[in-house]
Amino acid sequence: MTVIDNTILFVKQQLENAEGGHDWFHIERVYKNSLLIAEKEDCNLLVVKLGALLHDIADSKFHNGDETIGPLISRGFLETQNVEEAMIAHVINIIENISFKGGNFEKQFHSKELEIVQDADRLDAIGAIGVARTFNYGGYKNRPLYNPAIAPNLHMSKETYKNSESPTINHFYEKLLLLKDKMNTPTGRTIAKSRHLFMEHFLSQFYAEWDGER
Repeated sequence: MTVIDNTILFVKQQLENAEGGHDWFHIERVYKNSLLIAEKEDCNLLVVKLGALLHDIADSKFHNGDETIGPLISRGFLETQNVEEAMIAHVINIIENISFKGGNFEKQFHSKELEIVQDADRLDAIGAIGVARTFNYGGYKNRPLYNPAIAPNLHMSKETYKNSESPTINHFYEKLLLLKDKMNTPTGRTIAKSRHLFMEHFLSQFYAEWDGER
């Protein structure tokens, strides 16, 4: 078996009981999106594959905000696969720099491989899948769907974003609708446009139904 085969098995085991928006199927979609984007980019495909498969192995949201667990688990696993140190370090840098974190987080690392995996992850946060994942997580956290009295916070720090308990609809304005303009690659930008449009249509329908207009 290849290192990719072993990584897939490892991730499936680790995320067996994960929340529905951050489970193996999320990883699989990001993996497929990464391969699609990588087709038109000059990159190290193995780093892209490993970064995509391991990017959410231990999302800090489900570990009391601890951002060190994912990198530690990933490093430990990759070392068992005899992956060279330079590649392990690259994958860890992808994991540590991929997240949105309120949109005010400045990446401490830059590479084409990170750009590809980040775009792939962000594509899974928007469009129809993005809407489904957002409400799934809101239900998981028992948040209200919408509260007209609570306005979105568009200037959150990383810590404020991490600890936010705002209604689910607010998340569209605080993150999802911002992602289209934060894509790194031409392929990511092209796909993001149609998914962004879907979310705008969804919100229009949501508010009309909320107000009893249709």
